[in-house]
Amino acid sequence: MTRHHIVALGAALAMCAGIGLSGAGAAQADPRSDGPQSAVPQGTGGLRWGSCVLGPDDQVGQELADAGAQCAEVRVPLDHRRPAGRSIGIAISRIAATDRAHRIGALLLDDGGPGGPTLGAPPRVKAALKEVAGRYDIIGMDPRFVGRSNPIDCKWPVGSGITGAGNSRASFDRQVAFQKDLAAKCRKNAGDLLPYASTRDTARDMDRIRAALGERKLNYLGVSYGTYLGTVYSQLFPDRVGRFVFDGALDPTAYGATMLPGMIDANEHALDDWAAWTAARHTTYSLGRTAPEVLGAVRHAVEAAGRGPLVLGEGADTFRLDDTQVPFIVFGGLVDDSEPSLDSLAVAVGALAKAAAGQPTGPLTPDFAALLRYVFTDADSASAGAQMAIMCADKAVPRDPETYWRQVEASRAAHPVLGPALSNVTPCAFWDRPREPLTQVRTDLPALIVGATGDTRTVYKGAVALHRMLPSSRMVTLKDVNSHGLYGFYGNACIDGAVNAYLGTGRLPAADISCAK
Repeated sequence: MTRHHIVALGAALAMCAGIGLSGAGAAQADPRSDGPQSAVPQGTGGLRWGSCVLGPDDQVGQELADAGAQCAEVRVPLDHRRPAGRSIGIAISRIAATDRAHRIGALLLDDGGPGGPTLGAPPRVKAALKEVAGRYDIIGMDPRFVGRSNPIDCKWPVGSGITGAGNSRASFDRQVAFQKDLAAKCRKNAGDLLPYASTRDTARDMDRIRAALGERKLNYLGVSYGTYLGTVYSQLFPDRVGRFVFDGALDPTAYGATMLPGMIDANEHALDDWAAWTAARHTTYSLGRTAPEVLGAVRHAVEAAGRGPLVLGEGADTFRLDDTQVPFIVFGGLVDDSEPSLDSLAVAVGALAKAAAGQPTGPLTPDFAALLRYVFTDADSASAGAQMAIMCADKAVPRDPETYWRQVEASRAAHPVLGPALSNVTPCAFWDRPREPLTQVRTDLPALIVGATGDTRTVYKGAVALHRMLPSSRMVTLKDVNSHGLYGFYGNACIDGAVNAYLGTGRLPAADISCAK
């Protein structure tokens, strides 16, 4: 299980010398407005590039160093309405272009989340770009309040603020109290930063990065939530947009902490496909010889967890999971339909089935134990706090818990495992109201949009909706695949080739493209 998959569960991570250019960019606008923002003059960053390695245990930094990357910090205002006030640092990395004669520019990356670090992404993207890689400065970044960029730590006891509602009203009521406490912890431990955690603030940081790199226009590759961030940037700074690729695109009108119920149908479809795959391998997993039998084992584990926590693992890696947590093991395993992911979910459900029967599970696989530590302990609470801080700063949600309880009950009959899990209340119900409205898409963008028909995180209809909002865009669809994040991850030559052709030439396909699995 890669970091990409683990962060997806929370579901559910450049040029030094600037040249002064004429032209002030877009007309001056209030940073609180929904219209275009004024661009920062180029070459104002004073970047000092150096080693990305922070110490002997810095795996990300070492991987960047091995790839020839360097790192720097871009100072940005905490509050963009007060540019001379308090500043924070945004960590960026760069694998510099090697074909300087044919250099296109800087390609900024964001792997999504929200709250996912992207500083370490350039080596992966360089490999995916193939011969096009040498023509770009490939730029990774940890967005504000994430990773190395002034991280928010709400000091939560868990690694995700997204949990299920459980099997009963009593479980839901405990969740309401728990989510309210998570919000209170964020307010206590990071209250001075929370108002400035919005995607619009991060988009303004991106323009500061563009300026510090000395670029007229920004090229961009966004994955998952990163597609929403790129969309927001394009609306605030439309004249600074270069070649934009959106992989696993979000519908900007559906984005927010209440978007999870919209994922239920896609995940149910993926769950059915996984159950059929697992049933065909009954001799390996012993979960049932038919798909209904396998799904019955899943439901039985959830029901048993409602009667008492399931005990998984042994020794230091012992976990006790209740009915609000067990469904997220299933949800987390449905991030893609690759053989390793299908196998990992089958192994995990096998452990849940043993625990539900009162049997010891024995030691867990390292990947499964890592996932449980990430989600259900405080091992990575900073990522969880940042994710919620961003979503809650972007969009207000219903504040009455009864709204969520009615939603949970309405989904339970048809979707007994995933319905209550994805319809639950979140900390945003107890958050302060956002400072700014959600960004409206009013300006066209000739972007390349990539999506899989069975995407379980940013559902395919969201990518189609964004495509319709951006008439000049083109769409590349991978058919009959249940996977999230395709370019450089899934290994489909049609997808990777279409993205590289666009980034290499700047020409969108003449028409939308369909790719086979």
